[in-house]
Amino acid sequence: MSDSHRSGTQTILRHWREAVPDDRLAHLVKDATRALVRSLSIRLAEHGVSFGHWSFLRILWEGDGITQRELSDQAGVMEPTTFSALKTMEKLGYITRRQLENDRKKVYVFLTPEGRALKSRLVPLAEEVNGIAVEDVSAQDIAATRAVLLAIIENLARNEQQSDKRMPSTRALARLTAEGRHRPRKSG
Repeated sequence: MSDSHRSGTQTILRHWREAVPDDRLAHLVKDATRALVRSLSIRLAEHGVSFGHWSFLRILWEGDGITQRELSDQAGVMEPTTFSALKTMEKLGYITRRQLENDRKKVYVFLTPEGRALKSRLVPLAEEVNGIAVEDVSAQDIAATRAVLLAIIENLARNEQQSDKRMPSTRALARLTAEGRHRPRKSG
């Protein structure tokens, strides 16, 4: 581990333990996610796979032959992001995209044998990162953490369903910002 990375990690830990031990949970979850993603990304890079591609591969390993839109929805990313990633993944030989005879409007995504074979090489890397992340954490604490995180996800999903607010597309958000409709509110 480089000195700069070690000091960055220590800074984050000091921040959470000393500076703002009661800061918002969202920030803590974000920093934990960032650490997990970084750790996995380092390992994936050794196999020439980006974290973005990993996200799509995980979904496709569970069931390929889904549409690009379904893949975007399941990955939680915008369709242009998915399109760009899939284009690259196709060039790398991980997937093929094609229309089906009975549905010429939609593009379906299928793993190639090479894309399917990545699973046996990459999943152990994710398992290793998860093991490192919970080292010296009791089984009860892990179970409680999972339960709390699932409850948070469910609560926020329910709130979104009950609300009239929706996540705007990147294009719509850019348009709203350009029109000045999303200016921060002045406090006072």
